[in-house]
Amino acid sequence: MTEILVTGGTGYVGSWCILALLNAGYAVRTTVRDLSRETHVREMLRRGGAEPGDQLRVVQADLSGDDGWAEAAAGVNGVLHVASPTLTQAPKNDDEMVGPAIDGTLRVLRAARAGGVRRVVLTSAIGAIAYGHEPRATPFTEQDWTNVDAPGIQPYQKSKTLAERAAWDFVKDGSLELATVNPTGVLGPVLGPDYSPSLTAINRMLDGTMPALLPFATGYVDVRDVASLQLLALIEPAAAGERFIATSGHSLWLRDVAAILRDRLGDRAAKVPTKEMPLWAARGRAKVNPQLRQLRAALGRNLDATSAKAERLLGWKPRPIEDTITETAESLLALQH
Repeated sequence: MTEILVTGGTGYVGSWCILALLNAGYAVRTTVRDLSRETHVREMLRRGGAEPGDQLRVVQADLSGDDGWAEAAAGVNGVLHVASPTLTQAPKNDDEMVGPAIDGTLRVLRAARAGGVRRVVLTSAIGAIAYGHEPRATPFTEQDWTNVDAPGIQPYQKSKTLAERAAWDFVKDGSLELATVNPTGVLGPVLGPDYSPSLTAINRMLDGTMPALLPFATGYVDVRDVASLQLLALIEPAAAGERFIATSGHSLWLRDVAAILRDRLGDRAAKVPTKEMPLWAARGRAKVNPQLRQLRAALGRNLDATSAKAERLLGWKPRPIEDTITETAESLLALQH
């Protein structure tokens, strides 16, 4: 049976990628930083409806070091590189996040090449595409790259951009096929406590800890659709050498997301804020709030993007984002009780 390596099995996107592969009949090998986390991985998969047994093998490997990567990649038929370095607090400078992101990506690519893997799919981000540009009326596409030298670019966006560029440089010699998936804000049902920033925002709307809505617009995509695109990017011949934006429909302002929550959830969305913070106030808060600082360059901007390429080239079809937002909220509310 074909076996695929998924890096970062404890993560939100990684766990759904494992589920997609298992449901498609693949055996899966996944990496964790600590083997004690294997029970956590299996519990998340159980919540997602899978009991993989020996169809899943959990191995120890950390992006910050070489140990374990040769064994992790040996004998697998493909790699979904989903993991990214984690920081327990906001980085003091760009290098704290950028260096580990590049090193970790190259570590996985080297292991994949040495293990005879044909194709790697790298989970990049819209952060590698949509930042550092002048305001525009047209959606961002895969032709666009974030300008890391523009004012206000945060370490996360810089790390995603430079790590992806390093990956494309690595495969220029033709020894490995590469495809990248660049999701917008990732939403969808939660399997465990590892939330994406977009999930955290929805949760804060629901529990009343978000006092007002920030003025910015971005695309959103269902985590299950991100996983299905990763699989298509791994197996479809046309995906080799290509980038794919993962987004559902057009971008939404946070006030649009809030309106969908109130419309779909009724009384259960009673704590969702109705007021949008003025742009000047949002920019002021982003200067002093480490969580908001990551969004500072996006405030007042509409970061619309299109997934037309993935739909045309791979036949990918994302579900309506209104349904995803509703299911996200249902899932988060269930965890609050």
